Amino acid sequence: MKRFLVSLGLMTVLLFPSLVSAKDLTIGLILVGPYNDKGYSQAQYEGGKYVEEKLPGTKLIYLDKVNPADRPGLTIPQIVDDLVEKGADLIIAGSDDMKDGIREAASLHPDKTFVHVSGDDVITGKAPANLGNLFGRMEYGKMMAGFTAALTSKTGKVAYLGPLINEETRRLAASAFLGARYAWTEVLGKKAEDLKFKVSWIGFWFNIPGVTTDPAQVAGSFFDGGYDVVISGIDTPEAVAVARQKRDQGREAWAVPYDYAKACEGQGPTCIGVPYFNWGPSFLRQAKAVQDGSWKQDFQWEAPHWADINDHDASTVGFMAGEGLSAENKARLDAFVADLGAHKINLFSGPLNFQDGTPFLKAGDTATDEQVWSLPQLLEGMEGQSSAQ
Repeated sequence: MKRFLVSLGLMTVLLFPSLVSAKDLTIGLILVGPYNDKGYSQAQYEGGKYVEEKLPGTKLIYLDKVNPADRPGLTIPQIVDDLVEKGADLIIAGSDDMKDGIREAASLHPDKTFVHVSGDDVITGKAPANLGNLFGRMEYGKMMAGFTAALTSKTGKVAYLGPLINEETRRLAASAFLGARYAWTEVLGKKAEDLKFKVSWIGFWFNIPGVTTDPAQVAGSFFDGGYDVVISGIDTPEAVAVARQKRDQGREAWAVPYDYAKACEGQGPTCIGVPYFNWGPSFLRQAKAVQDGSWKQDFQWEAPHWADINDHDASTVGFMAGEGLSAENKARLDAFVADLGAHKINLFSGPLNFQDGTPFLKAGDTATDEQVWSLPQLLEGMEGQSSAQ
């Protein structure tokens, strides 16, 4: 029996659904820093471009430098109003400090879908029904950063260049410390108390002259104080730039940048490696769900794709080894990553104390996701502030 194409819209959908193009979708992306910062914001921008490439009918629009210094007085709801006017169907807010604004904007636009990257309003019950949360388990990436830093250090003094102080930044700094301590004690066989791990905070995710401490100066003071590896927790590449300057002066200096897979490119042996976000697969899943009408509010805290953490079509979190990581230490890292993925190693396990000496985890206990997510202090063995003064 012959089948005939009925050109009237509904009948075409019913008889020949494969001939109907997917619904067009516009993504509005709000970036805290410059879209080309070689760090956090560029990783998100490239994640949005990945969706444009992979999902037919998708268009990316964005506004970058959304922070009090670059755009004083401009609120998240105002930005969202503009993105919606330009046709945005899915709005992604890229930074933790946008939490209050994106929640308000979602309430004002109940017919649009919102995703807050790194927030937790779904968990706390504050999120309206059209707002979800998404983040990557960068804790693993920071463990790898600390692990490689401790293996590389000649002095046993590892520094952490931190942004502002909140739950996210505490748990990431603590993860780097735990990775460093594991490498120091379990791989190198050295005493835990001989590892020095110092955290200094600049006050925001990147340098704002007159507002934050200059990250280049902080990194320089680390190296001048005998720390030979600096792990970056900020969005921009000052740590590796300063390390390279010190190396050019004949010093042994290494750095681990953050956020962006290509951060080690051109840095030579200064760069040990970089833990990075790969937002394309996660953003693509969100966009597909909005496009096909299956999106539901949830809290997604996505682990690396352990089969290959550097698979850019699958893994939200990766670690790219740099030229400064020796072949021996690269093999050690690969074994460490495999054990993390197989759950043979859980660094958030007791006994662990908080920085002030009070117990965090007893021997034999492992931290819940909630305990890690909301870490209230740094850990014993870490030098630096646990809270803003």
